[in-house]
Amino acid sequence: MLSASASHGRQSLVVVQLILFSASSLGAAAASDQATDERKGRTIVQMNCATCHAIGRQGDSPMAKAPPFRDLHKRYPVENLQEALGEGIATGHSKMPEFKFEPKQVDEIIYYLKTLERQ
Repeated sequence: MLSASASHGRQSLVVVQLILFSASSLGAAAASDQATDERKGRTIVQMNCATCHAIGRQGDSPMAKAPPFRDLHKRYPVENLQEALGEGIATGHSKMPEFKFEPKQVDEIIYYLKTLERQ
């Protein structure tokens, strides 16, 4: 028969294992969600931006004056684009159309742009 302290020790160990398992499962789910957001972000920029901008890790922008997205983080933190993407991003030249994205799309675009920082 187990003593009270041994039984309590085993219960504590089981609780700790359950907590660790739950935390690792949540971490894996969060990583999976972020990977999905990154893929969705790439799809959004492919559909809306790739005509002018290089959106991948290499290659030139089709429009010479359009900065490659992989270099945006060198100019400023890409998180600074959140407001502009959500309220309507426009530039001082007429060739770039105004884009306005839904909040979830903005997050997905930012997640994708952040992946380009990790070259």
